[in-house]
Amino acid sequence: MKHSKQYLFFVVLVVGAIFFKFNFFGVGHEETAEFRGAQLEPETWNPLIASSVNDNLLSLVIDNKEYTNEDYPFYMDDNLNIMVPVNILQPAFSCSAHVYDGDSLLVEKHTSEITFPLESNLADVNGKSEEVVSPFTRRDDGYYVSLNDLSNYLGYSYTWNMEENLASAIDTSESAVIPTKYDLREKGRVTDVRDQGSYGTCWAFASLGALESSLLPEENVHYSADHMTLANGFNLSQEEGGEYTMSMAYLASWKGPVYEEEDPYGDGRTNEDLAPAKHVQEIQIIDGKDYEKIKEAVFQYGGVQTSIYNGLRSSNSSSPYYNKETDAYCYIGTEKPNHDVIIIGWDDSYPKGNFSVDLEGDGAFICQNSWGKEFGEDGVFYISYYDTNIGTHNVVYTGVEETDNYDNIYQSDLCGWVGQLGYNKDSMYGANVYTAAGDEVLTAAGFYATGKDTQYELYVVRDFKDETSFAEAIPVASGTLGNAGYYTIDFNQGIPVEAGERYAIMLHIITPNAVRPMAIEYAADRATRDVILDDGESYISANGVNWKSANEVEDCNLCIKAFSNNQ
Repeated sequence: MKHSKQYLFFVVLVVGAIFFKFNFFGVGHEETAEFRGAQLEPETWNPLIASSVNDNLLSLVIDNKEYTNEDYPFYMDDNLNIMVPVNILQPAFSCSAHVYDGDSLLVEKHTSEITFPLESNLADVNGKSEEVVSPFTRRDDGYYVSLNDLSNYLGYSYTWNMEENLASAIDTSESAVIPTKYDLREKGRVTDVRDQGSYGTCWAFASLGALESSLLPEENVHYSADHMTLANGFNLSQEEGGEYTMSMAYLASWKGPVYEEEDPYGDGRTNEDLAPAKHVQEIQIIDGKDYEKIKEAVFQYGGVQTSIYNGLRSSNSSSPYYNKETDAYCYIGTEKPNHDVIIIGWDDSYPKGNFSVDLEGDGAFICQNSWGKEFGEDGVFYISYYDTNIGTHNVVYTGVEETDNYDNIYQSDLCGWVGQLGYNKDSMYGANVYTAAGDEVLTAAGFYATGKDTQYELYVVRDFKDETSFAEAIPVASGTLGNAGYYTIDFNQGIPVEAGERYAIMLHIITPNAVRPMAIEYAADRATRDVILDDGESYISANGVNWKSANEVEDCNLCIKAFSNNQ
């Protein structure tokens, strides 16, 4: 019915315009009144068109990714421009998009930098003032920018199909997606350099520094490395160090992050009852030595946690791999990584002559350390692209949400991805069984992809009794994940469960070239010797038909979480 009204509306418009153009009403008779339907001013007419468009299904296709106003709050404004929320720009345009001080939007892609001041008819495009048709605006606590204006200045081809209520934007620029040099410090997207002191806590400072960077410039916060290193569930002291999988487990289980002021660093004490300040729902691991992907992650999301072999022992020590005069470091050898830092930028032209070893070519990552500002360039140094370890282990925090995103989390893998399980092939089925604490709606599940290009299918089994219940599984989500990491997948439908009801989250996972694709928690070493394994009920299957208890095969918990909202 809405579409019928829309087309009738435009038929009237066209007929009226024809009558007016050819003066069918009163040709040659000055005393005859004009046909007023063709004389509506834009300030009257445009809102009518916009209202008609917004009342129907409105779709956007940006670089072959489709969005609709059923899921995203974009709209046509009174200038007949499609206004898109700023929070979809990064994934839609593969760009960097951030609001500074609540009144200025900076969008970066290719070699372009566009600044849209709030409610201004002008934008700064690569240092030149340009007009925009629809100003960057704020509406209902969200920020919106014109898709037409944005496309125009980013080198996109923009089209609008009125019949289909469809706007399209396709990248026609031949420029590289990212520049040859980039530094998050210049964009205000790194937090202050910290000092880990004599403790082996670099992994926590790198994790939290990258997490904090992902929130800048909109939020400038410091999270507690003390809490991450003392309240993580692993059997390691601050002196003994750690690694990024511990950070992932701590954050994915909602143990943290907590604010620095709630648990200050270095006092040897913590409070495990502190509530998290954010819920981290997605953490991606970028494939080893994929420098272009690392750069894209820095550009779009912020700092990237990475591991190196560090031949230095303090900010005052020396090493044949480090040039103090240029703050440049490069290790080439067989030593394994022993230190975590944050990649905050890069320079493809950084001279190879700045390093203390002979190299084949130029180029370096710009990295933030956790040794205070006395080290390097106020805490920052340059690591050559030719360093043996730089870029082999890379973690980026891509899904940081508010703590009201879900009411409940169900989990039995507090130590997270400790090992992997499988049937000597790239696919398997796994399921975790939980008991609903109240009348709830299951809305999402969390799990680890142990390799890139992982395919998944998620199901919910209500009123779980035993292995035969899996035959009643309800499909709720499917897709492919480009990178390894931890992911939260929202269901395509909410599944209600009653208080006390046992239910299962079932995962079918396919990870190319894997022989053990399922992430598990188990007692693997001294760090995990105290892991709790009797808090879960897990099942595994090679084909989704014949199931066994995971404890019969391996004393472990599967890393599959459930998220719900109260009814």
